[in-house]
Amino acid sequence: MTTGKAPRSVDQLSASLHSPIVDGFALTGPSHPPDPAFHAYRQDLADTALAGKVIASHYAEPLARQLTSEAEVMESPSDAGKSVAKLAKGDQFDMLDCTRGWAWGYAGAQRRVGYIRAEAVGGM
Repeated sequence: MTTGKAPRSVDQLSASLHSPIVDGFALTGPSHPPDPAFHAYRQDLADTALAGKVIASHYAEPLARQLTSEAEVMESPSDAGKSVAKLAKGDQFDMLDCTRGWAWGYAGAQRRVGYIRAEAVGGM
């Protein structure tokens, strides 16, 4: 199948990779991604509400869960990490991922993003 375009030479291809214009689209200006502390996205997964705003391998709809016990929201999936919020039993946690004993998502009016121990999440 032919596209009607002449094949690019190695020099043209190399120049286009280092040029701010690639195939007619200008790549200029800084990128301003949302604050990951309050917007749930990682390289591998993002909240569907952020589709079109961030790039991730997969997108998921958060599952609303009620906590069955108190929980610390951690920046990373580790008890040795930094705590960014405390949640009470009965608080809602909007979960996007649950692996290796940690649930990742957000909670509260500010939608604070982080990890909590999976055993604190109800409805599992």
